[in-house]
Amino acid sequence: MNAIEVEKLRKTFRVQQNREGLKGAFKDLFKREYNEVMAVKDISFTIPQGEICGYIGENGAGKSTTIKMLTGILVPTAGSLKVQGYVPHQEREAFVKHIGVVFGQRSQLWWDIGVIESFRLLRKVYRVPEQDFNRRLNELVERLSLQELLNRPVRKLSLGQRMRCELVAALLHQPEVVFLDEPTIGLDIVVKTEIREFLLHMNREYGTTILLTTHDLQDIEALCSRVIMLDDGNIIYDGGLDTLKSTWGKGREVRLQFAKPMELHALHQLTAGLPVTWEAASRMEASVYVPNELNVSDVIGLIVGQAAISDLSIHETNTDDIVREIYKTGSASAPAIEMLQKSAEVEQNSSAHSRGGQLHESAPAQNEKHIQEKRQAEEDARELAAVSGGREKSEGKSDE
Repeated sequence: MNAIEVEKLRKTFRVQQNREGLKGAFKDLFKREYNEVMAVKDISFTIPQGEICGYIGENGAGKSTTIKMLTGILVPTAGSLKVQGYVPHQEREAFVKHIGVVFGQRSQLWWDIGVIESFRLLRKVYRVPEQDFNRRLNELVERLSLQELLNRPVRKLSLGQRMRCELVAALLHQPEVVFLDEPTIGLDIVVKTEIREFLLHMNREYGTTILLTTHDLQDIEALCSRVIMLDDGNIIYDGGLDTLKSTWGKGREVRLQFAKPMELHALHQLTAGLPVTWEAASRMEASVYVPNELNVSDVIGLIVGQAAISDLSIHETNTDDIVREIYKTGSASAPAIEMLQKSAEVEQNSSAHSRGGQLHESAPAQNEKHIQEKRQAEEDARELAAVSGGREKSEGKSDE
């Protein structure tokens, strides 16, 4: 079953144009001029039950507008959408019992009363039985360490404390679908990590479907198995994060420190015939970018077999840089958008064959597998570097 179904969804706003000066203001009193702005342009996607999906894009791309239509706050101009089988703006009273919403820049808690009182009011709003409410509240309070905050007024909470309370408020009635719009904005790394771990727990324990919009791509990497990228109201990518990296990333970066000075032309000779890129910071330090189609361990072995390496490290493709590059080229470049769409279609087709209608592999499993591969590559590289360094030393003694 699909938790969210969106088909050719569109939202258009009428924006008033104010004319300049006193004369213009006087004209606006009698005859106002409007422009039509299309914020969301006929987008379509489905999200299966139990998936964590990242919904990303630049400011003004249409992310929050989409979330507001999916939650029933805005009425679509055209198209259709269903969440848990409900049409949000038509069946709002029955629908809201099945969703939870957290807006990072807005609060659903009452400002001047204690946090626990806000929770009790929300229990009555959602008509949660007392026994279920107490069980659910105890679990959420323990998971997010809120015991000392329950009797404080909301206005006396820090931003991180308030966001944790906002999450509890959105989940008290155990919704099947949760919409998170910038839930970690302005938070420090400790609170962000706590919230990410909590969301992963909720997804694993209860199969909660989560649609997450954020500018912090570390949230996406930590949580999401799938990414939908929006640009100027259009979907330009819908697929896995790994496919996005392999399509747009430079590959892995291997940073090297040499035991002896090395010139740039000598570095190129080390990897002659391989499609790698060298960048030299100095005669003692350089980086080599290894494309995804090459085995990074083979490239490192080739280098350390010919040069004295004192240290090396392997760095993954930076997702921030990739998405920044897509934003720069995606808005103005039709070929760039076409490339993204094709790569997403290829991945979706292969995923459909491999999983037989099941969900994507979970983000935690992908991350764990990825980390293990990276550690193994680094260990192999260090062993090769040690062997190379020992050989250099023994050759130096024999020369003496």
